[in-house]
Amino acid sequence: MDIGVVLQNNPPASEVVELAKQAEAAGFSHVWTFDSHVLWQEPFVIYSKILDETERVVVGPMVTNPGTRDWTVLASMFATLNEMYGNRTICGIGRGDSALRVLGAQPQTLAQLRESIGVIRGLANGEKVELRGTEQQLVWAPGSKLEVWVAAYGPKALALTGEVGDGYILQLADPDIAAWMIGAVRRAAEQAGRDPMAIKFCVAAPAYVGNDLAHQREQTRWFGGMVGNHVADIVARYGSGGTVPQVLTDYIKGRQGYDYAEHGRAGNTHATFVPDEVVDRFCILGPVENHLKRLEELKALGVDQFAVYLQHDAKEQTLSAYGQHIVPVLS
Repeated sequence: MDIGVVLQNNPPASEVVELAKQAEAAGFSHVWTFDSHVLWQEPFVIYSKILDETERVVVGPMVTNPGTRDWTVLASMFATLNEMYGNRTICGIGRGDSALRVLGAQPQTLAQLRESIGVIRGLANGEKVELRGTEQQLVWAPGSKLEVWVAAYGPKALALTGEVGDGYILQLADPDIAAWMIGAVRRAAEQAGRDPMAIKFCVAAPAYVGNDLAHQREQTRWFGGMVGNHVADIVARYGSGGTVPQVLTDYIKGRQGYDYAEHGRAGNTHATFVPDEVVDRFCILGPVENHLKRLEELKALGVDQFAVYLQHDAKEQTLSAYGQHIVPVLS
C-alpha cells in the first residue's frame, strides 16, 4: 500500500514545500493538496516548487473540479509539469465543494464532470479531443501521462467513477463504508466492460499518532464536517433511505449550516455535530498499532493508497511516525 499526504496551501508556501520534502524523505509516495484558490494559495504554483525540490513523489489536487478552471488550462498545466519533471502529476477531481461554494456557485453536474475527465485526461496525454464542437490537441505533449482519480460518495457519482475513472478517492477511513463504496465502483466498471481490478483505490482521512484520544478527536472533528457537506447533498438529492450507508446519513441530522472560512481547519465550530464515534470511524487516531490495524483492514479491501490529511497540530510528528513505523510495514 502506498502512503500519501494531503496538505493545505496555507502561507507561507515554503512551509508546504518543506512538509512535502519531509514526506518524501519519510517514504510517502504522493503529495496532494486542497484546491480552493480563494481560501488558500494557488496549488499549481506550489506544485512546481515541490516537484523541483523533490525527486520521486507524485503531486496533484485532492481535489480540483470542472467549474473553477478551464479544462484545457488544467490539462496544459499537468502536461507542462510532466514535461518539466517526468510524469509526476496526478489529477484528483470531483464535482466541487469549497472552491465553488465560496464563490457563490454550486457543484458541477455529473455530466459536466464526466465530460471534463475525458477532455483533461485526453489532452494531458497528448490525444485529440472534441470540445465545444472543435478538435483540440496539445501537440507539444506527446510524452505526458496523466491519471484522473475521481472523488465520489453518491451512487451516480460512484457509477461514473467505475465507468471512466483511473482511480477512486474515498474521503473517510471507515472499512465498512469503504467496502460498500469500492464494491459499487467495481460493479459499475464491470457493467461498463472495464476491468474492475484495474481501478486504483485511495482512502484519504486525517491520521494522528499518539495516546491522547480526546485531543486528537478535537483536532480532527473538522473532517466529519467536511464530509457532511457532501453527504448533505446526497440526502437532499436521494433522501436517507439506504442509497448510501446509513452511518453517513444518520450523523448529519444535527448539522446546521457551514462556514467555509473554517473549512478543513482544526477547531471548526461548524463541526460540533460530529460525534466521537464518527470521528473514530472516519479518521485513524491513537498509537501506531491502531493505524497499522486499520490500514491492514483497508489494504485487504483492495485499497492501493492511504492519504493522510495533515490538518492538525502534529504535522511533523505524524510524518515522522508514519515514516518510522508504518510506511516500512505497508510498502
